[in-house]
Amino acid sequence: MKTTGLNFRHLYYFWVVAKEGGVTRAAERLGLAVQTVGTQLQLLEQAIGKTLFNQQGRRMVLTEAGRTALSYADQIFLLGQQLEEALDEGDSGRIRLAVGISDSLPKLTAYRLLESALALKTKVRLVCHENEFDALLAELALHKLDIVLTDRNVRTTLRVFSHLLFDSETMVVGTAVLAARYAGGFPDNLNGAPFLLPTRNNALRGRIDEWFELHHVRPDVVGEFEDNALLNTFGRRGLGLFFAPSALAEELSEQFGAVLVGPVPQVREQVYAISNERKIKHPAVEAILAAVNPGTLGATRPVQ
Repeated sequence: MKTTGLNFRHLYYFWVVAKEGGVTRAAERLGLAVQTVGTQLQLLEQAIGKTLFNQQGRRMVLTEAGRTALSYADQIFLLGQQLEEALDEGDSGRIRLAVGISDSLPKLTAYRLLESALALKTKVRLVCHENEFDALLAELALHKLDIVLTDRNVRTTLRVFSHLLFDSETMVVGTAVLAARYAGGFPDNLNGAPFLLPTRNNALRGRIDEWFELHHVRPDVVGEFEDNALLNTFGRRGLGLFFAPSALAEELSEQFGAVLVGPVPQVREQVYAISNERKIKHPAVEAILAAVNPGTLGATRPVQ
């Protein structure tokens, strides 16, 4: 059936019904009569020639066409919300930067990179979302995010682009008590040492395991963490040694009381910025990319 044109008000009512799980709750949210919302939903289905909901008992369940429509409606009304925010922020002279931060990325690293964006003369309203890598890429593809900061490169099959920000050596650190116990004879004396490690879905974990194998070290893994901040917190409490980027040695010492046990130049911490376009024009994002200059992140190896 040929469509007669899409009425976006009808689409908005459909979107609210889908989000609220029913016509009654959607009508309450919209401040309209239930019959009005139901009628508008029927007009939308007639216009597109598709049934968007099936009635199952008292529940309204999206059809396959309804799920497709909802995915597009999510993007449409999110962009509409962002448009309103952008216009409001334009009046105030402030720009919005939506950043996705991988939960495996060291939070100190994220802060140092974002600090450069906040140092712009133009005021920046920073909106940070932390999630798993794949979830952040999905939000980036939907333009919910301007940039994703993560510890891994993206698959080349996706229509996004990776920018290597820095590549730092790592080090084994721990509390003063643990560092004193395991500093001598590094790394041979690490057999049986308590370690806090990232989980195996973390890009760094594979490099750490290879390093252990290379040096015939059999650590006592007392904890594995997806969240790097939580790992550092346990490390600060002295529950185990952990790996950290050498570029952040000073901050780790100040915030977590981390003391160097030994350098691990073979295991490198990498940070990537993932974007939708090959050439990024967002001024705050450009400031983040410029942070690879020597000295911005300490002892890092900038991209050539």
